[in-house]
Amino acid sequence: MTALDMPSPWIVRWAGAIAPGGTVLDLACGSGRHVRYLAARGLRVTAVDRDRDALAQSHVSAAELIEADLERAPWPLPGRRFDAVVVTNYLWRPLMPAIVGSVAEGGLLLYETFALGQEKIGRPTNPDFLLRPGELLSVMQGLRVIAYEDGLAQSPERRLQRLVAWRSSGPDTRPPAL
Repeated sequence: MTALDMPSPWIVRWAGAIAPGGTVLDLACGSGRHVRYLAARGLRVTAVDRDRDALAQSHVSAAELIEADLERAPWPLPGRRFDAVVVTNYLWRPLMPAIVGSVAEGGLLLYETFALGQEKIGRPTNPDFLLRPGELLSVMQGLRVIAYEDGLAQSPERRLQRLVAWRSSGPDTRPPAL
């Protein structure tokens, strides 16, 4: 197993806060490193990617696999909400309202992707795919940010923004145990 097959340490760190047996959307899932990890934790995973071959590599028969081009087609999950939404190494700004809107009451958004400064280290280099300072925080309408990092990660070196946000299910509810 290569480092690219391993789940993100950020996702591993926060996966325990997802409701046991909950539903998870892994958006732009690639070959399914998080699909496999989250399904092994007993979560019900819906995986979306435009690449049929990559989806097939997830090797999780219980996962719902959806082939969809998130940048050229309508949102493939209208009206569906999940106990957690996971997005890593992917940024398509027009989808941010749909992503945030897919988090159910009491649910979490776990997001990690590249930020400006990455272009000096490696790919991606296109600023269209790099978050501006504080940008991830600015699109969390209706969610409470539990954790946020903006900085340089190691092994491999990369410039990232990472966030965990929670949708309250009412005024007397508490965020999940961390």
